[in-house]
Amino acid sequence: MIDKKTTATSNDYVIRVLDSPAEVTASAWNALLFSQPQATPFMRHEYLHALHASGCATPDTGWTPKFFLLERQGALLAACVLYLKTHSHGEYVFDWAWAKAYAQHGLAYYPKALCAVPFTPVPGARLLAKTQAHREQLATALLDFCQHQQLSGLHSLFASDNDLAAFETSGLLLRHTVQFHWHNTTPGYASFDAFLAQLTPDKRKKIRQERRKVADAGVRFRVAEGCQISPADWEFFYRCYERTYLEHGNLPYLNRDFFTRMASAMPEDWLLFVAERNGQAIAASLIAINTSCAHAPQAAATQRVAYGRYWGALERVDCLHFEACYYQPLQWCIANGYQRFEGGAQGEHKLARALLPVTTTSAHWLAQPQFLAAVDRYLSAEREGIQDYLGALHQHSPFKSAMVD
Repeated sequence: MIDKKTTATSNDYVIRVLDSPAEVTASAWNALLFSQPQATPFMRHEYLHALHASGCATPDTGWTPKFFLLERQGALLAACVLYLKTHSHGEYVFDWAWAKAYAQHGLAYYPKALCAVPFTPVPGARLLAKTQAHREQLATALLDFCQHQQLSGLHSLFASDNDLAAFETSGLLLRHTVQFHWHNTTPGYASFDAFLAQLTPDKRKKIRQERRKVADAGVRFRVAEGCQISPADWEFFYRCYERTYLEHGNLPYLNRDFFTRMASAMPEDWLLFVAERNGQAIAASLIAINTSCAHAPQAAATQRVAYGRYWGALERVDCLHFEACYYQPLQWCIANGYQRFEGGAQGEHKLARALLPVTTTSAHWLAQPQFLAAVDRYLSAEREGIQDYLGALHQHSPFKSAMVD
């Protein structure tokens, strides 16, 4: 039973469970992260600490963190963060129907255990480990914790292939969802026009028309990377980001303090596109890039990846969202040799803009046997539906037939 700060095991391993990222050694955590094949900046200690310290992901907001550390003779061999959730907001893999079914049967679905990055639907490493054996040991420890704490279930979202294998070994069920990602060629496209040349005539024409509308409206873009993003830029971005949420009747998941911490603690992993008209900034798109993961001394061989994350506007301009969130980032990725741009959760409209469908996967275990069996049957049918959906999407690929896999 893992219910204390430190638990010794029979093979000289020790599992520590800590309540705050401040209790975790940042350098050891990041070194382990950067050695993972599917590392992302969103699992950096600085990112997780900012979520906690800013008040965005804390017990008060329904995110109670538990940091699991697998150690032997003081060496960190595996680690992950588990959140005890009292709701299902900010996850992007939807289990509201499962929670409703539990409630209808008089059972408590919350709290549940979630191995994921809050508010961040980006696939990547969740179980940071030296070896697959250590990863499997960590997955077993998480399941043991959930069983002894009598939690309704364990869920890991947007996990890496290695993580999924470890969770599947522990008996978790796999669930697939669809995202849309853009991929560069090898060697990379020579220019944005060279990229457009590979699209079907109608899609190429549509993109050019959309870009022309923005340009004809007098909008120009300024790009700032890393430390070039000034405090005034960060403040303007947040105004745009917050306003977009409020216009939809919601408060933003992330607050000013969180982004202030990003600017201070990990600026190298951010890229900002600012839309300006008549000398005034009117919109902004904040993109994450995996600079730290790709350039760390202990980094595993990894592609350079950009992640579409946040945007907002103070003025309405036709097609400005597409330009700020897709065309400007893709143009930058091509110019800077980035191999992939991930467009985030959902959004079939991304297909027409050359972001192709990919499968992302989560892992799930429910403590109640009858519900676990029912979910297993549901996921089997859902997987067939996902395959049919992917087939239909590929039939509408924006690329010329010779480019379709």
